[in-house]
Amino acid sequence: MPAPDPEVSVSALDLVRTFQIGENSIEVLKGVSLDVLQGETLFLVGPSGAGKTSLLYTLAGLEKPNAGEVFINGKSLYRLGRHEQARVRNTSLGYVFQSFFLLPELTALENVLVPALIRGRQARSRAQELLERVGLEGRTGHLPSELSGGEQQRVAIARALINDPAILFADEPTGNLDTATGASVMNLLMELVNERRRTLLVVTHDQTLARAGDRKVTLIDGRIVD
Repeated sequence: MPAPDPEVSVSALDLVRTFQIGENSIEVLKGVSLDVLQGETLFLVGPSGAGKTSLLYTLAGLEKPNAGEVFINGKSLYRLGRHEQARVRNTSLGYVFQSFFLLPELTALENVLVPALIRGRQARSRAQELLERVGLEGRTGHLPSELSGGEQQRVAIARALINDPAILFADEPTGNLDTATGASVMNLLMELVNERRRTLLVVTHDQTLARAGDRKVTLIDGRIVD
């Protein structure tokens, strides 16, 4: 195997992902290969059912492929042991989801702290700093139910950044937001990522939004078409 390219943050090689539905096997990813450069903002677009989210989750270490490999900073992710995979996800990768996935019983500040606590870090001042950075300095003690959708997504962005990951994955991060709020949240996410030259992969159905990135990749029927 050739030496890893230090400029490549995420690399996929011949990814195949299938799902079993009853007696039917549905192939969602059909030999996808992709390199994402360090510091690049890449948008994955395509019609519903094209495999965008499956590709993102497979690249992010959340869904193991049936075949093929994923490399994170040159290391084959799915060849690592379970605990090492978990360590990479916690320390090197950050996640922002369409449905926020905030813990309802925790305040905004406590939600942001969760990945740091898993890592064994005391990061309260860092969490407060991030919440200020995303414009929520006055909402740190509020529960998710007391926040708007846009505010909840800003909490989720702060949570994704708490361990200063090199790579962020965002699955339809504006999908549950109105157009204006979604644009504001996406601009904020890209600004925070660009400040520290982090890598960002975003799944979106919004072609206008996708033009804001460094590169757009289109999936159709489980294959990259451009």
